Amino acid sequence: MTEIQQKGHPKGLWVLFGTEMWERFNFYGMRTILTLFIVNALMMSKEQSSIIYGGFLGLCYLTPMLGGFISDRFLGNRNCIMLGGLLMAAGQMLLFFSASIFGSNLELARTLLYVALGVIILGNGFFKPNISSMVSSLYPPAERNKLDTAFTNFYMGINMGAFLGQLICPIVGDVVKDGVRDIHAFKWGYLAASLAMLIGVTTFYFLKNKYVRTRRAGQLEDCQKIIQPKIMPKVKLKLLSFLTQL
Repeated sequence: MTEIQQKGHPKGLWVLFGTEMWERFNFYGMRTILTLFIVNALMMSKEQSSIIYGGFLGLCYLTPMLGGFISDRFLGNRNCIMLGGLLMAAGQMLLFFSASIFGSNLELARTLLYVALGVIILGNGFFKPNISSMVSSLYPPAERNKLDTAFTNFYMGINMGAFLGQLICPIVGDVVKDGVRDIHAFKWGYLAASLAMLIGVTTFYFLKNKYVRTRRAGQLEDCQKIIQPKIMPKVKLKLLSFLTQL
């Protein structure tokens, strides 16, 4: 049967746009104040801060391979997006607690830092490859010519979220008065990042069934038989989709 090509983009694209925008707000906003928090509040050296920051980013780029594999074999895209978003929000809340107690219990605050970063890394692995791959799944074969503009719009959400996160989180979390940094303000930046991720997850949860509609099962199976005959190529495609956003 010949498919009728619809005008414009599906509403699900804008649901994914908003979800990804808030996730990027969360991720980039946290990164903006992370090293300042480690050095000024947790009293670690700049060398230690660099190692922690570099290791954190490196693992964030590695774990999407695991997230893509688990999605394809066990949980599916939607569940992985929900799980990843909630893990990242939880990680930001752990950073909030770390930034709240470092004055009274420095060792516990440092421990919470490592746990929080680990949770965020894991959440990122579930979230990033799966939301990107869902963009292409919104379009049936007859509308594949729309994918270029679809991903252009999707990446606008990424850029908007990154810009807002790097603007707002330092405003509330890196407060300098009369040349003196308020080290107790870092927690508000992490709280803002956590709330942003919760907004994204909530938006996706309530709108995904109504608007984020993938192509029909028969169409999906036909496409997989042609271009994705095995499980690992699907994981590689998701990883490639993630890497194009870096």
